[in-house]
This record gives sequence, C-alpha cells and structure tokens, in this order.
Amino acid sequence: MDWLAAAVHLRATGRPGVLVTVAQVRGHAPREQGAKMVVSAEDAWDSIGGGNLEATATDRAREILDDGTTEPQTMVMSLNEHAVTAHGNQCCGGEVTLLLEPLRSRATVAVFGIGHVGLELAQILARLPVALHLVDSRADQLTGERLGGVVGPADVHVHHAPAPETVLGSLPTGSHVLVMTHDHAEDLVLCDAALTRGDLAGVGLIGSRVKWSRFRKRLREAGHDDAAIATIACPIGIPGVVGKSPPVIAISAAAALVQSLESDPARQ
Repeated sequence: MDWLAAAVHLRATGRPGVLVTVAQVRGHAPREQGAKMVVSAEDAWDSIGGGNLEATATDRAREILDDGTTEPQTMVMSLNEHAVTAHGNQCCGGEVTLLLEPLRSRATVAVFGIGHVGLELAQILARLPVALHLVDSRADQLTGERLGGVVGPADVHVHHAPAPETVLGSLPTGSHVLVMTHDHAEDLVLCDAALTRGDLAGVGLIGSRVKWSRFRKRLREAGHDDAAIATIACPIGIPGVVGKSPPVIAISAAAALVQSLESDPARQ
C-alpha cells in the first residue's frame, strides 16, 4: 500500500496517523525530496529511505500520535558516521529535513433512522468533516433520489440494515450515535446494543420524557445500571429548544453534537 492509499485507509477506519515527507535534501540521501510515508500506532506504509532515517522518523511520528499533537513538525537528520541514534547511523553523507504532519482521524457519527428528522439531520451533518453513517431498516428511505441533498465534505456511508444493531456493532470505538428510527422497539434494541458496547462517545435518543421513562425501565430490566443508562441523552438537542418540527429538532440535535465533538480531546 502506498502512502496515499494508507492515508485513505486510516481515514476510512477512523485511525490517526502521521504523514512523513522528505522536505529537503542536502548532499546524498536514500530518497529524493518529496518521498513520503505514513505511520500509524501499529503500522507504517511506503518509505522515505529505510534504515536509521526511517526508523528514527517512525519513532518521532509515534511520539506525535501519543502526545495528540496536531501541529506539523520538522526534524533534521545528518546522515554520517558521527550522527548515531538509537537505530545506529547511516553514512550516505547528506542531510535530510523531514516534515511530519499529523493526520487526525475523522469523528464517526451514525444516524439510525432516516425519516423526516433523520433526513434533515443528515443534510446538516454532511457539511461537517466527519465520517457519517446513515442507517435504516427501510430501503425506501435510502434511495439516491431521497438522499440527493446529503452532500458536503463528510464521508457518507449508507446502510440498509434490517437488523440495524449489526451496523452499530461495527462502528469504531468513540463513535457518536443518534437513534431516531420509526419503531420504538428498534430504538430500544439500539440503545441496549449501545450500552452493551460501552465504548461510544455519546448516544442520543429522540423522544419524549415519557418514552425515556419507559426505556429506562426496560434497560434496567435488561441488566444495565443507572450510571450506564444515564449516558444516553434523551430528549436530544440543546436544552430550551422546544420546537417539534423536523428542521428545528435536527438543528438542535446537530448543535448538541457539535458541542460534543468540540469537547472531545481525541479530536482536538
């Protein structure tokens, strides 16, 4: 896999990485200016020349990932017998300047139920730089014509899933989930599946306080404790917004989600 395919792969799988570029070369070096590689916490793809140079750059890239740094950094390496690092030396005789650029993973947001509110919400969220999953058990809610307005910088993934909890189970850790299907039984199954996972960044459920009271009872009966159940936000949206039209609910839910994304340290 080359560096470009690797960057796309990391984005698709919701994993961060670092793009390492040979920004400048003086004298002799293993690779030319512009050579690139991508480093993740576990893997590395493509090459900037191998040996001590590449191993040292990989170490620094992983330090950046561990620190959560978002700003690009440069590092200069001399390639001679006097410049010894933890990986030995490289006596090409030149000097290389590397540019290390963090590739932060996109937040994953999944909307379950693309009815009136879900469609309005999808159109808003598609304008954010997120990985957006649109899930419905009804195929007719997911036609290309109906989703024609869902456009923007988001990576949009459409799932027709008769058992939508299977899609929920496949989302990456730290995903944000909004549950608003046409069927309260389906909503309950999704809430149960979300709590069983226990590793989502947030779960929002559309509905009234009466609906939520009934759901809390059912979720307790399913074995979830009150602390876990309290991690589900219901009703969704910004407190104080009382309008019930689909656009108002969607705008409120999107605003609450943006607040959550901005407070997520993994996205800062």
